[in-house]
Amino acid sequence: MPTSGDVVDLDLGTPEGREAGFRHPAVLVTAQRILDAGPSVVQIVPLTTTVRGFGSEVTIEPDRRNGLDASSAAQCQHVRAVSTGRIGRVRGNVGPVALTQVRETLATILDLPSHP
Repeated sequence: MPTSGDVVDLDLGTPEGREAGFRHPAVLVTAQRILDAGPSVVQIVPLTTTVRGFGSEVTIEPDRRNGLDASSAAQCQHVRAVSTGRIGRVRGNVGPVALTQVRETLATILDLPSHP
């Protein structure tokens, strides 16, 4: 069963323009209550080792828990819905602090109201 914050390998397909594409690790950002219901589509944020320092990115350092090999940027500007069939192996989990940072960045990008 997937968990919010999991770092998963997946194939994003052939990119168009500046989209993230091809094989990438990504952070699963779908709410756990939705994942528990067994959806066929989930929301992910691609990761890249090209850390540009954009305000739309969250840097995640590698550790034994997340399974990343190098410093990576969660590209929140590239959030997308993907079929669960695209998900390959689960590398690990970014943990609650990084997941919260990613979700807060998504809220800013999507102009969602903040909650206390």
